[in-house]
Amino acid sequence: MKIIPAIDIIDGKCVRLSKGDYSTKKIYSEDPVETAKEFESFGIRFLHLVDLDGAKSRHIVNQKVLEDIARETSLQIDFGGGLKTGEDIAIAFNAGAKQITLGSIAVQNPEFCLEMIKKYGSDRIILGADCENRKIKTSGWLEESGLDIIEFLLDYQKKGISRTICTDISKDGMLEGPSTDLYQEILEQTAIKLTASGGISCIEDVHRMKEIGCAGTIIGKAIYEGKITLQQLQEFIENA
Repeated sequence: MKIIPAIDIIDGKCVRLSKGDYSTKKIYSEDPVETAKEFESFGIRFLHLVDLDGAKSRHIVNQKVLEDIARETSLQIDFGGGLKTGEDIAIAFNAGAKQITLGSIAVQNPEFCLEMIKKYGSDRIILGADCENRKIKTSGWLEESGLDIIEFLLDYQKKGISRTICTDISKDGMLEGPSTDLYQEILEQTAIKLTASGGISCIEDVHRMKEIGCAGTIIGKAIYEGKITLQQLQEFIENA
């Protein structure tokens, strides 16, 4: 299972939110590149980089941060946030993203997503499935689509998507544990490779995500608040 720390960017700084609420912003680092370098120094190979400014403005904003991290580290970066056009996606890949996550646009314009899957391949396009009370939310988690999470994933599975990052918004940034039951249901009812995101609060949560069969786990606030140490993650990686 991949260990994937998260760096969320607002105004070029590393921040975290609670339940996607921008008013809860807490700055953890003025220098996301140094944060990424620290992750890499502990044997981490993957990074989930989210352009929160982009998610709100609906176009890529923080590509310079992506470029800098890609240049200064060898981390395999999954980039998301505000990617609405083919031009934005090309900018992200050209800036160094190995994969990109399509969230809101997957709801609003599925035809476009299928076009991007065909162009770049299902290994490079990840479906962002962010939900609250099982309903997919869009536009930086500000709008509800009414789509059920399982139905949404099954529909995209038929269309060729093979990977998803699923975030239960009610858990995100709360340090109260992940939505294990929801993730188990996804793993049982779909064939999509699932990366769990939201609520990871301790190293035991990470082990639990591996036990139920997740392909990856994204960890954010638990690292920044010292609930999980980078040493613990290094040991997990080495023992995997």
